[in-house]
Amino acid sequence: MTDTISLDTEQLHATVPLSKTLGIRLSDAAPGAVRLQMDWREELCTAGGVLHGGALMALADTAGAVCAYLNLPADGEGTTTIESKTNLLAAVRAGGVSATATPVHVGNSLIVVETGLRDQDDRLVAKTTQTQAVLRS
Repeated sequence: MTDTISLDTEQLHATVPLSKTLGIRLSDAAPGAVRLQMDWREELCTAGGVLHGGALMALADTAGAVCAYLNLPADGEGTTTIESKTNLLAAVRAGGVSATATPVHVGNSLIVVETGLRDQDDRLVAKTTQTQAVLRS
């Protein structure tokens, strides 16, 4: 497992440019949990001012990827999402969303991460489970 390292929002944006486009901010990053935030913005919405499910899924995928990266085995060089399943549970029409990703399984070749997305009222709005492959050269 990767030692706890200091990450910030700027580093996240440099590594995952889509996170900058979506306005994702890194709150906390450790092997046991990664926390990201994203604000509701009109340009990220569908009809009726509902935050687009794809934006929510991108937030979850980013949180899961960072969590998997922080849990890489010693010889792992990176990760890539090979499977992701999201249940969208409630509409987000204002405020923002926080994502908390935690490892479910940390193996030599696969890392499974579960991410909960919550709105400004702490209501669960989505739940994602994803599998990340460990990359080696």
